[in-house]
Amino acid sequence: MRVEHDEEAFRSPRRGDSEWLRGTRITGVLGLFYRPEGRMGEPEAVEFLLSDGQSVLLTCASDGTLHVGPGTWPQLPDWCVPAGQWGFSALPHLPEPPSGGWTVTRTEERRDERGEVHEAVIRCEGGRFVVIGGDTVVIRFTRGHRGAEAVT
Repeated sequence: MRVEHDEEAFRSPRRGDSEWLRGTRITGVLGLFYRPEGRMGEPEAVEFLLSDGQSVLLTCASDGTLHVGPGTWPQLPDWCVPAGQWGFSALPHLPEPPSGGWTVTRTEERRDERGEVHEAVIRCEGGRFVVIGGDTVVIRFTRGHRGAEAVT
């Protein structure tokens, strides 16, 4: 896995090779929610849990770009302040991972006219995750090669 592990990598969009998860196994996907009044709406970030114990965090910036960096699972990222008002939660509209997880076959970063990442596509055996930056993070999973919406 080629995820940058320094603080600056998290604060700025990734540059270079977008094949940052190829060959890894995703064993879980969690949303990170700001919830002073309970879990509502879309997550502020999405964390992909990997079979080797690492994780990858995708979050949006104030300009709507999508940032990709190392995750901190099971700890909250440092920017979750106050920590008591943040939490990870399962995303009920995503399917449960298959036994052993999803094997990533390819990743893509879609960029805007300024070259900033605004969408990440993580293709796996049997489907793909699409993560879109904005005011919050939007994530969806489609099955198969035709892109049919997942049935949950």
